[in-house]
Amino acid sequence: MGRALLIVARAVATETQHRIVVEGRELVLCLRRSARRRSFALQVDHRGPRVAVPLGASLRQIDRFIHEHGHWLLDRIEARAQLLVRQSAFVLENGAIFPLRGQAARLRVAHSSPSTRVRAVQWCVAADGVEELWLSAAKFNARGFIHALQARALAWYRDRVDEFCARLGLASPVVRLSNARTRWGSCSRTSGIRLHWRLIHLAPALIDYVVAHEVAHLVEMNHSPRFWAVVESLYPDWRSARIQLRQAAAGLPVIDESDLPSTLRED
Repeated sequence: MGRALLIVARAVATETQHRIVVEGRELVLCLRRSARRRSFALQVDHRGPRVAVPLGASLRQIDRFIHEHGHWLLDRIEARAQLLVRQSAFVLENGAIFPLRGQAARLRVAHSSPSTRVRAVQWCVAADGVEELWLSAAKFNARGFIHALQARALAWYRDRVDEFCARLGLASPVVRLSNARTRWGSCSRTSGIRLHWRLIHLAPALIDYVVAHEVAHLVEMNHSPRFWAVVESLYPDWRSARIQLRQAAAGLPVIDESDLPSTLRED
């Protein structure tokens, strides 16, 4: 019984608000205490500034840590605010325009009637040549829109992974979607390749660079010169694409703020 209680105690974690004035600015941080943590850490994401500390840390220790990193913290908060300003706020409405593989696409709501039934999700090309996503009234919300984009993304990614694996004479791994906050993609020889679903907004050439990068990891699980040689054999212009990719997040539409990425990197 004592051992069971000890295991439960080690899993304890709490979150509270913590107010502090840093360089004359009052901040409210989420303070997370955890029995498993042995060090202090600061983070700024869509939830705001957060500080994670060991369970027994005193308020004096916490405040000292925050002040020691106060300039970094304020810079990150400001950078996050500027990112939100630069983002294209997406208004979910009939006729809204959104980026799809680097091109403008259009969102439509499909209303059913007693005599007709509409498909929940349907892609088509309009008379003016613009690709359209039609969602039923029940699916016409942020979640329905994101799920439709994710399904489209997964089909596209699998095809591109197949193509790059074929060039290297490799069997295609399992391909899954990711919603990671810091990486466009990841690769594991055991679990396969994961690619961020928001890549579907970007031009095919940039998507291909991320795919080539992750497929190259099937040969070299590192970032050694040998790895980059594999990348270059698949995608010769990878240096230019890498620079463009680092700036790509600033142009992504904000569909749901909880899905807003921070600074994304390849892996």
